[in-house]
Amino acid sequence: MDAIDRKILSLLQENAKLNTKEIAEKVGLTLSPTFERIKKLEQQQYIKGYVALVDGGMLGRSITVFCQISLFKHSKELIENFKKEVGSLPEIISCHHVSGNYDFLLKVAVSNMNEYQNFVVEKLSVIQGISNMQSSFVMEEIKNENGWVW
Repeated sequence: MDAIDRKILSLLQENAKLNTKEIAEKVGLTLSPTFERIKKLEQQQYIKGYVALVDGGMLGRSITVFCQISLFKHSKELIENFKKEVGSLPEIISCHHVSGNYDFLLKVAVSNMNEYQNFVVEKLSVIQGISNMQSSFVMEEIKNENGWVW
């Protein structure tokens, strides 16, 4: 990983729709070595995929909730079960296993409070091993980026 690779990653994080020719011009290389560098970054898993940042409100999911989950016991079985269960819930757009006062931090997107209540009662609370759940509702999104800076 050198400065050119970092520049390529930075450019793709800003705009994943850039083509190889545009990237080559911006990093000062010709087409072929730029293409090879991008392929190598993909093969080595520096680039895990390409996504579009979507406005949830435009899709009818205007409420974002950060849900803090604690399990009643830290056993491998409960942790693995929880990870499997939340992975299948489309309302959860990210899940992080964390240290601190709770075990998992979920980012949930729903259309309204009734949908969130139904999500909690019908889907989340039935997952085995949950001892505590706290919800924080996003009032305003200030920054939402997936890019890494170095």
